[in-house]
This record gives sequence, C-alpha cells and structure tokens, in this order.
Amino acid sequence: MSLRHRLLLGALLPFAAIAAEPPAQPVEHPELHALASAPSEAELRATITALVGFGTRHTLSDTHSDTRGIGAARRWVKARFERISRDCGGCLEVVTPSQSFTGERAPRPVEVTDVVAIKRGSSDPERVIVITGHLDSRVSDVMDTTHDAPGANDDASGVAALIEAARLLSKQDNRATLVFAALSGEEQGLYGGKVLADYAVAQGWRVEADLNNDIVGNSRGQNGVRDNTVVRVFSEGTKSNETLKQAAFRRYHGGEVDSPSRNLARYMDRLADAYLPDFGVRMVYRTDRYGRGGDQVPFLQAGFPAVRVTEAHEDYTRQHQDLRPGYGDTIDGIDFRYLARVTALDAITMASLSRAPAPPAGVDIEGALATDTTLRWHKVPGAAGYRVHWRDTTAPRWQHARAVGDVDHAVLKDVVIDDWFFGVSSVSADGYESPVVFPGDAGSFERSPAGS
Repeated sequence: MSLRHRLLLGALLPFAAIAAEPPAQPVEHPELHALASAPSEAELRATITALVGFGTRHTLSDTHSDTRGIGAARRWVKARFERISRDCGGCLEVVTPSQSFTGERAPRPVEVTDVVAIKRGSSDPERVIVITGHLDSRVSDVMDTTHDAPGANDDASGVAALIEAARLLSKQDNRATLVFAALSGEEQGLYGGKVLADYAVAQGWRVEADLNNDIVGNSRGQNGVRDNTVVRVFSEGTKSNETLKQAAFRRYHGGEVDSPSRNLARYMDRLADAYLPDFGVRMVYRTDRYGRGGDQVPFLQAGFPAVRVTEAHEDYTRQHQDLRPGYGDTIDGIDFRYLARVTALDAITMASLSRAPAPPAGVDIEGALATDTTLRWHKVPGAAGYRVHWRDTTAPRWQHARAVGDVDHAVLKDVVIDDWFFGVSSVSADGYESPVVFPGDAGSFERSPAGS
C-alpha cells in the first residue's frame, strides 16, 4: 500500500469509527444494585424511635422544650442532617425555610418550619430532585396539641426514609441537586409542602421530581392482609394548573395519562423491576388516596412533577388515633424490612434521576395524514443520545423504544401517529436515562403552565 493510500485510510478511520458508534443506550448500573441492599433497618429504627420519643409532634405543640413537641423534633432532624454532612466533608447545606399560616386547623398564626438538607449537583445544580416526608403528627382530634401522638408510621416512617436516603447518597456523585426535606404542618393543611414549594420557586429550582413519602412503614393492612413486596405510587393524570387552552388541546390529542408525574411513576416502576427483584411498584392513576391529600399537592399546584409513595395496605386503626387498646400509631406497627425496601426504591430513583441528563425539552410531534411519525425535541446538556418510545393508547407502560443517537428529531417509519402514544428520553454517555417525556405541554417536565 502506498504512503498516499495509508494516509487517506488513516484520515477516514476516525470518521468511520464515529459513524459506526452505536447510539447511547440505558444500561444496568452496579452502584444502583448496591443501593438496593444498602438501607439499614437499624438506622431507620433509630430515627423513628427518636421521633416517637418527643411525645407529640403536633404542628401547634411546644416549640421551646428540648424533649417534647415539634420544636424539639425539628432541632433533632437538623442535628442529624448536620452529622451526615460532617461525615461527607460538609456536602450538605441545611436550611430551615418557614412561613406563618392561619386557617381552619390553625386558628392563630403558627410558624411552620421545614428542615431541609441540600446536596448540590456536580454539573447540573439547577436541576433538583426532592424527597419529602412530614414531621408533624396528630391524634383523633386534629386540634389536640397535648396528648401523645407518636406518629411512628404517619409520618416518622417517611422522615426516616429520607434521612436514610440522605445518609446513603451523601457520599455518592450526583450531577443534579438532591434535596431531603422534613416538612411540618401537613396535618393542619399541607402547609409544609407549600413552604418548600414556594422556597423552590424563590430559589429558581428546576424541580424534576418530588417523591413524597407519607405512611411507608407498615406491611399489614387493617383487613389482616400482609404484603411486604409492593408499594403504591400515586400520580396525577393531568397537570393541576394547565391553562384552558392547554386543556382543550390535551382533550383532543391525548395526554390525560402522561403528565410528567405519571411518567415519573413509570420510571420508578421500571427501576424497581431492574434493581429490586423482591419489591415492586403498584402505580395508582390518582393524585392521592380517595378524598385525601399529602405534601405532593402543593408541589403540583406550583407546577412541579410530584408523586406520593405510600404503603400497599393501610391500617386505619393506627392513623390519626388516640392511644388506647388496639389503636394508635406506635412503633410496634412498623415493618422495618418493608421500610428498608421503600427507602431503597427512593434512593435508587434519586440516584438515577440525578445522574441522568434532564428530560428532553420542547418535545413535539407530527404525522397527521402520513404513514410515518416524526418526533422533535431540544437537546439537553449531558445527553449522549436519545430514545423514542411508543405504546398502545390503552397500555399503562411504554412498550417499544428505539435509540436514535445524538440528534434532535427522529422519524418512525410505518408507525402511524393515530394509533400510539409517543415520548422521548435522554441518555447519558454512561447509560443513565431520564424519564420519558410526552409531547406538548401535557407531558413537559418544565415548570407549568409552560405557555400555549
């Protein structure tokens, strides 16, 4: 071979190698498998024991005592976050946003304070992944501030899960920011959720997910059914604050079951299948349990994606009950093995979301009067490639996917737009994938309402 031919071949080889490089695909990650077994039942028990030990954590209870009431409980959580931060070289910033509220369950002004630990992202710090649980507790009379209200499951279990997630994730890499928040005021009117949602707006956070853990520690239902293999994830169908114009478009073109919150639930379901073989997600297509609410609601009202994580079978004799034989939310009702599995799901979800690129923005679709469907989107930082997804319009989960490379559009030949629902996800170079984004305002992960 002549020198000229060797030089020409050498010049072409890099192009050929690039052209032949396969598009980015999601892969399984050993570090997520490790997280699946990392939560400590002993740590979870220690947290719930400490919180129950404050007697009552009613939002209107004592704030000055060091041993009893909501004030003592908040200071304990703050100190726990600070100890975790010391162990990771000061990686957590602990803040205590607050607001004053009055209302039906707060007849006099009450200062509602959240305790929040923030672990800044290494490369995309404005993207924020949040986990919440509420610190306050109650008995049968929601205005009873004095009698013991242990609140072991509702919701010391959720607070224990988020503190344990903070401990596990504090020494690991996260490209997006992680937020661990123990909220107050839930039982009096979802006030703590509003405090944090307002704080997120004021700080300019691009909240990609709020995982609200509320009542996650019991595996035995009131009817005697025991099931420690599944957790419910509730997600709203249409955005709480979509405009009339957006609603009219959605009603005609679809999107009722593809809000970002709904696709966040599907994301958690898929992660459970991949990393928790003994534990699964039951997706519930509802914002919360029938006629009830939680701190994810203020996040949804603020335009952020959010879901509620709740045990599969509730025991109402242990919720909102005065302590008496057979009733009361005491620590003996906690299944710590079950709580550890819920915590593992939380930790895996937060780690995966924080290491993946942002969900694609500006996803749009066209294909009317055509036999092919075209998807377009805006590229996002950190993405090495994208995948397009489609499913039957009656299917609960995404059924088909195709990696399309580092591009901003794709054409699905002979896939008719009329017959399927579609979406797009982004994938990092190391194989972390974002949630799927449904086209248009109905599915956008950007804070809503996003405009017409």
